[in-house]
Amino acid sequence: MESHRNPVLTASLLAPPAVCVLLIPFREHFDNANAALLLVVVIVGVAVFGVRLAGILAAVSSAVWFDFFLTVPYGSFTIKSSDDVEQAVLLLVIGVAVTQIAIWGRRQQAEASRRLGYLEGVITASQSVAAGGSTDELIEQVRAKLTAVLGIDGVRFIAGSNQTHGPRLNPDGSVTRGSHVLKVERDGLPANAEIELTVQHAGEVRGRFLLTSATRIARPDLEQRLVAVALADQVGAALSSRAATRPPV
Repeated sequence: MESHRNPVLTASLLAPPAVCVLLIPFREHFDNANAALLLVVVIVGVAVFGVRLAGILAAVSSAVWFDFFLTVPYGSFTIKSSDDVEQAVLLLVIGVAVTQIAIWGRRQQAEASRRLGYLEGVITASQSVAAGGSTDELIEQVRAKLTAVLGIDGVRFIAGSNQTHGPRLNPDGSVTRGSHVLKVERDGLPANAEIELTVQHAGEVRGRFLLTSATRIARPDLEQRLVAVALADQVGAALSSRAATRPPV
């Protein structure tokens, strides 16, 4: 968003007066309601970039220059017609509303893309397990996915059934320290300790991922934490499968 923020802000201020100027030759024969609709199109064009300030500026700019260029008396910020006053106010209100809708739409799209990424990560891990691929490679893939999904600094894997007594990410997605349930969405993941994510299959512990977030406050939501658990379970299934097929000593 930062790469196009400044150009969009500039367009939000300059595009409405430019459109109004283009309409000046036709203003005597052009219904102001139609001019207002054209300005709404301009606002929508700015709002789709997802910069809230730009959309609001475009709405304000449109209302101001609609008044100045297209309402009687021309070249003045005075409006004599009550219809023109109503159109200017509606232009401002609709512009702000359109901006909010556009922002909401972009957020929904981003959320859908994020969920698709989570699903693809779990599917990739499942396919690796089904194909009987290298467990070391799978662990590395899952480590990378866990770091991205949870927004943390790093992850390390330790094999074996020994467990720590630090904070833990549980199968239900909750994070606990002892008997205390942590409010991750509010306070973030603990930054002063490694968080244990157990790797298990069919009730048998095969290892654990230790999650660290020392340099940032990570607040993964419940959905993200459940994805992390699902990824760890894929590693558990792979380790269980490898143990079952290992020839007896």
